[in-house]
Amino acid sequence: MFTSTLLAAVTTPLEWSPTVGVIMILANIIAIAFGKFTIKYPSAEPALPSANFFGGFGLPAVLATASFGHVLGAGIILGLHNIGRI
Repeated sequence: MFTSTLLAAVTTPLEWSPTVGVIMILANIIAIAFGKFTIKYPSAEPALPSANFFGGFGLPAVLATASFGHVLGAGIILGLHNIGRI
């Protein structure tokens, strides 16, 4: 019973497009900028091989900002798809 209700609520699948890619890239840039100003210890160990390339972030900060950026991007993409904008 629950499965049939859940399947009935599913919308059309979202096809990848350059718009989706740009939204994800922008969401990650916003997340990195947010992390740059809010993470208390951005260069925590373990360090990355080229710290300058990663903005001085350590591995925990890179993983945290990238994860937040992907969650933010997925929310934006799914929200825009749900209202019919993409």
